Order: sequence, then structure tokens, then C-alpha cells
Amino acid sequence: MEGILNRELIVSKRLCRAIGVAVFIILISLGGFVRIPLPFTPVPLTLQTFFVLLSGAFLGGNLGMLSLFGYLALGIAGIPLFSGSGSGLLYLSGPTGGYLAGFILASFFVGRLVRYGRGRFIPTFAILFLGDLLLLTSGVIWLRLILGQPLSRILIIGFIPFIPGDLLKALVASALYLKVKTRLERIL
Repeated sequence: MEGILNRELIVSKRLCRAIGVAVFIILISLGGFVRIPLPFTPVPLTLQTFFVLLSGAFLGGNLGMLSLFGYLALGIAGIPLFSGSGSGLLYLSGPTGGYLAGFILASFFVGRLVRYGRGRFIPTFAILFLGDLLLLTSGVIWLRLILGQPLSRILIIGFIPFIPGDLLKALVASALYLKVKTRLERIL
């Protein structure tokens, strides 16, 4: 009897994890449709980074990263999931390609370190915001490579304008994560 219950729990957890990955693929995709173009940069403000941070926090590093690989794979395959309804492999060579790579890094980073926040707001917020800075840094490196402009200019178009919104996203994501953390540990 105990063996059957254990098998059911394992199957149930695997199913919950698969559903969690699928849900974050959908949320990150939908976050790309919440898009605010800025006139001075080729990179729009989106809600995607909020869900990227939560994917790592909720799913952990490996599954969070898997959700981002799934999102990218679907977009590369031609499904218009990227910001502005973009898709295809060529999209990754554009100005947002570095940020998309940063999505993977940020989710993994947050997922691996969020437990060190020990259920306290300030350390959890710091980890999520550092993950976001990692994402932005990846985007800046890519912008510098493709645009060839001075780093000071790249920071103005690809980093600084995103800080206020990303602080807010990390703040809300931290509060949400801490609110559901105990429940998530039982499910996932």
C-alpha cells in the first residue's frame, strides 16, 4: 500500500512540475504582449521579466530554466511568442536577443539562490533583483556587440530605463513568492 502511495505522489509531483513549466511558458509568452515601446531604445518594456523571476522562484533553477528553453524553442519554431509577436531564429539576432538569453540565466540564478532568502523579504527581494540585473547585463552585452556603440550609450538605451520598473517587478514577485512559498513546496 505504501509503495502505491509513494508512486502516486511521484507521478503527481511530476505532473505538477510539468504543468508548472507549461504555465510559465504561457505566462512568459503573455508577458511579451504587455509591451510598452520606448522612443529612444529598440528594447520595449514588457511584463516578461516578472514571470521570468517567478519561474525561477516557483519552479527552481532547473525547471525554471526548462520553462525558458520551452518558450524560446516555441518562438524559434515560428510561434509568434516573442515581444511584438516576433518569432523565428532570426529574431534572436535582433536587439532583444541578449535579453532572451538573460531570461534563462536569471531564472536559473533565482531558482538556485532563492532558498537562501530563508523566507524573509529583503534577502528574497535582493536575490530576485540580482537575477534581474543579470538579465539586463546579458541584454547590454548583446546590444553592445550588435550596435557597436559606446558602453555609456548602451547603458542609457538598454539598462538604466528598465531599473525602476524592474525594481517594482522584483518587489511584487518577492511578495508573491513569499505568500505562496509554503504551498508551492508541497505541490512541487
